[in-house]
Amino acid sequence: MTLPHRPILETRTLDWPDEAACAATAAALAAAPELRDATIELRGALGAGKTTFVRHLLRALGVTGRIKSPTYALMEPYEVDGLAVSHFDFYRFADPREWVDAGLRDVFAAPGLKLVEWPEQAAGLLPPCDLRMELAVLDGDRRRVTVLALSPRGRALLAALAA
Repeated sequence: MTLPHRPILETRTLDWPDEAACAATAAALAAAPELRDATIELRGALGAGKTTFVRHLLRALGVTGRIKSPTYALMEPYEVDGLAVSHFDFYRFADPREWVDAGLRDVFAAPGLKLVEWPEQAAGLLPPCDLRMELAVLDGDRRRVTVLALSPRGRALLAALAA
């Protein structure tokens, strides 16, 4: 089953010269009230900084303790100030039956923030996202991040990055 794709409402390109710029972007998003029920896709090559960005975002939201990559578990759940956050990594996702067996349909239907690494591995199963971040590795620690707003909520989140 292929789900419909939302049109791109707005795009912005960010330059992260270092990890501090990544953290600043995460902090700006964390301050946006629209983040509470958003779905954000993170795309990019291995080592592009997807998990690093998620860790900065979770810290900015107030998550304490160890933040693990869900590469083998598919999902790591967090709860902070009444906000449910689900961090997904579909890098090793190979069988659509895992989607049903893991109860992911229910997780995506529930309120809360969803952060999805490697969404292309679960193509056709994921609901449309609000914001897509495409991270490209440049020289050294630099990253070019293309941020696409795919819903009105995504557009509000994108505006928070410009504030």
